Amino acid sequence: MRRMLDALYDGAAWLGALFMIGTLVSVLAGVLDRQFAWSLRGTDMYAGYCMAASGFLALAHTLKKGEHIRVTLILNGLRGSARRALEIWALALATALSMLFAWYSVMLSVNSYAYHDISTGNDATPLWIPQITMGVGAVILMIAFIDELVLEIRGRRTQAGSDEALHHE
Repeated sequence: MRRMLDALYDGAAWLGALFMIGTLVSVLAGVLDRQFAWSLRGTDMYAGYCMAASGFLALAHTLKKGEHIRVTLILNGLRGSARRALEIWALALATALSMLFAWYSVMLSVNSYAYHDISTGNDATPLWIPQITMGVGAVILMIAFIDELVLEIRGRRTQAGSDEALHHE
């Protein structure tokens, strides 16, 4: 199960990276379009869609690598069972919020499909298509928070040290 979850997080991150490349391609296409007057439509909108997709799809992987911003001022002052209780409380709250976020993200895409909602830009893209990546990213983030909560409850959660994040900057 651990390998499957890690593969899910890694796969979503790789897909997010591909969407980041899509952002680059869309921006470059827009620049070339203005330079050579090719009449490409919606390149700025597609760059935005790709950027949002890359961000949402990378959320779970970022959480699992310990790279999300955490306010540890209170947490670092606690030890033992008090620290563990605060970790469990925070992860339970984050899990509940991620469940709501996932639900509403998926429902946004479903409603956009049901009401035939399209982009107001000149690309006229059906909005449920780019919104799918937001819903998928939110669902994977929810799974990652549930994973973290279960690991913390079972006493198997590993987390980055407070100085480890500094090495990545």
